[in-house]
Amino acid sequence: MDNIRGSALMVLAMMGFAFEDMFIKKMAGALPVGQILIVLGIGGALVFAVIARAYGDRLWSRDLAHPAVILRNAGEIVGTMGFVTAIALTPISSASAILQATPLAVTLGAALFLGETVGWRRWLAILTGLCGVLLVIRPGLQGFDINSLFAVQGVIGLAIRDLATRRIPATITSRQLSTYAFAVIVPTGAVVLWLGDAGMVMPDAVNMMRISGAVVIGVAAYYTLVAATRIGDMSVIAPFRYSRLIFALFIGVLVFGEKPDALTLIGAAIIVTSGTYTLWRESRLRRASLAGQPTV
Repeated sequence: MDNIRGSALMVLAMMGFAFEDMFIKKMAGALPVGQILIVLGIGGALVFAVIARAYGDRLWSRDLAHPAVILRNAGEIVGTMGFVTAIALTPISSASAILQATPLAVTLGAALFLGETVGWRRWLAILTGLCGVLLVIRPGLQGFDINSLFAVQGVIGLAIRDLATRRIPATITSRQLSTYAFAVIVPTGAVVLWLGDAGMVMPDAVNMMRISGAVVIGVAAYYTLVAATRIGDMSVIAPFRYSRLIFALFIGVLVFGEKPDALTLIGAAIIVTSGTYTLWRESRLRRASLAGQPTV
């Protein structure tokens, strides 16, 4: 029963993130990307700051200057800036497909930088998943869009964020981390706005509602995600993260009139299959390790 509840919450969270992406893309036609980053950063930081204080968390402590926290925030900047830009400039379906490679990038980074052991099966899954990313991006071919590399930037940044999170002291709560993750997006958006030589635009009533929707749904999706990870077996629940791609495909087709081609769909399927296998394999090895069994 817990696995069913956890899986349902995970799907609900992914649907929320997909709708948040939809609002961002809708705003991108009227507001500069830098301004979108600023308003999302302010909105998210304020909401999580209120929640953190309600739980008695301090909004500032020396722990927040820990190198792992700084690295996590840097990854958040790189990842969020890349993915939001990709959503604004490329089809939401292809950007979301590339984003699904993040778990593979995390496994790759854990092997290269954290000294974690990765067997040949997961190495093969990583390489297969990267081939799927290449099918979506298609470098050097007619369908190549250089703006799709912003989605790759998003994968790299979010992988850095997730890897750094593993080294953060337990004394720092997820609410504190979320507050500062959103807060650092504000100056990042200001820099993007300045580099793009674009001024702030006063949003109309429709875009104000989109901003509110993106912030509220994004925060709700995050909390639903946290709730999902605390229920049941992660080997069952984690693969449902990929439902975000299904929602993104439907939104891309129904809302934005996108028509993903065969290569994009095949590449997305390869990424999802490789990532799902990697998550399953990691969970199996973790259980074997806890049971004192060989993990080869």
